[in-house]
Amino acid sequence: MLKTFAVITFLTASTYASANNAPAQCATLDEQQAKILFDRWNNALQTGDSGKVAANYTPDAMLLPTLSNQPRTDLAGKVDYFNHFLKNKPVGTLDSSTVITSCNSAIDTGLYTFRFSDDSEVQARYTFTYALVNNQWLITSHHSSAMPE
Repeated sequence: MLKTFAVITFLTASTYASANNAPAQCATLDEQQAKILFDRWNNALQTGDSGKVAANYTPDAMLLPTLSNQPRTDLAGKVDYFNHFLKNKPVGTLDSSTVITSCNSAIDTGLYTFRFSDDSEVQARYTFTYALVNNQWLITSHHSSAMPE
């Protein structure tokens, strides 16, 4: 089942890149570049500005967030989620990451931990899918779920 999800998500990201003015050449991500994209997103979290966080996503990206049951499918939904999530000043740390890449799209999946200003933390599984859009890597989908145990 997981492999099917990854293939479908990967094809969706690749299709998105192709349909949205992706350059004629193929760009790919390696693990270090994916970490830089995570750091860009994590640094945006630390600004406390939900608009800066949402700017990492394509306008129609799907966000299945860690601390909400509601899927966020548009900019307003993502901003709303991050308005609440950022109140407790999260700082993310990558615990493990696996990157699969193709022409102008990539999947980064693994584990991360969020630490909050109240000294609580949440360990979660994540999947970011990326597409190269107008020469910028953007998140096309983001699934995050707290570890069940």
